[in-house]
Amino acid sequence: MKALTFHGSRDVRIDNHPDPQLQADDDVLLRVTATAICGSDLHLYRGKVPGMEAGDILGHEFMGIVEETGPEVTRLKKGDRVVVPFTIACGDCFYCDRDLYAACETTNPDRGAILNKKDIRSGAGMFGYTHLYGGYPGGQAEFVRVPKAQVGPIVIPDGLADERVLFLSDILPTGYQAALNAGVGPGWTVAIFGGGPVGLMAAACARLLGAERIFMIDHHPYRLEYAKAAYGVEPLNFDEDEDPAATIISRTANRGVDASIDAVGFEAKGSLVETVMTNLKLEGASGKALRQAIACTRRGGTVSVPGVYSGFIHGFLFGDAFDKGLTFKMGQTHVQKYLPELLELVAMGELRPEEIITHRMPLIEAVDGYQIFDNKEQQCPKVVLIP
Repeated sequence: MKALTFHGSRDVRIDNHPDPQLQADDDVLLRVTATAICGSDLHLYRGKVPGMEAGDILGHEFMGIVEETGPEVTRLKKGDRVVVPFTIACGDCFYCDRDLYAACETTNPDRGAILNKKDIRSGAGMFGYTHLYGGYPGGQAEFVRVPKAQVGPIVIPDGLADERVLFLSDILPTGYQAALNAGVGPGWTVAIFGGGPVGLMAAACARLLGAERIFMIDHHPYRLEYAKAAYGVEPLNFDEDEDPAATIISRTANRGVDASIDAVGFEAKGSLVETVMTNLKLEGASGKALRQAIACTRRGGTVSVPGVYSGFIHGFLFGDAFDKGLTFKMGQTHVQKYLPELLELVAMGELRPEEIITHRMPLIEAVDGYQIFDNKEQQCPKVVLIP
């Protein structure tokens, strides 16, 4: 089969790989019909996340047709069209029993050994996202093995095109969880840092939950213009405004927003000091977006963090967070928990995540797709690949 594989920083290639095979009784084999390049994939593409090996297949946003099922799979049958969550969960461990699927402790048992920390509790395995997350081959390929198929994939009814439901695999539930973690409700004010795919989905979901005002902070005009037209955000360009948090406070009766959402993560454009320290591996992430989120959130408010972070952060400003009595909620997305309700909202037209797609390309052009997305060329917020 053809698959998009990692070979080093900004070096991905379409290679020939052996077709996947069933390995466990609850596996299914999927013929991929659509897959997407996620903002999180760019962390891997840039060589920013450890645990990638040459030849690893990327991709964690995908869907397709079931071609083969293991003997223990009763929820799916050959020919079913399904969307697959990017997190792999067993469904019956301590965490899965509490709907904390991204914390599943059985699908990534080797994480502690890789990190040389014997006491670490693993989080869930993920498709196409380094050996720190299980080393599972991803879905930017013609076929993929889907473990724990009794728990993850959701069957898509006829009449819903692939593009309408593809983002149920990651960015739509991630944006939804971010808005729920922020506690967004009718009349709320929200600041969203980052106008990429997750930030856009968070804005859509915040509107759905009743947010009255949404500030979006980014430095790409085309992203801000789209978000203003689609979701009615109040855009702030941090290349033009050195302190967006101060601007937000001035526009909210000098209190700040009820909640903020950091959809940027550890590659936020930080100070020169932070850039040097991260390049020297003296710290794990830039804290620029997180500091702004803390600063612009009112006392007693909430900071929701769907953006990926690793390691420790310079200048976390914990004292400010304490003084303001802020609540933090964060982490990987418990996709399986939200799939049924989000599928219904998409089917009813309450959410239209496919509207952010600008580029549709065959899988064999995936290398070009990564370059376009990474370089922010052609006003591209989202690339969908068709095997």
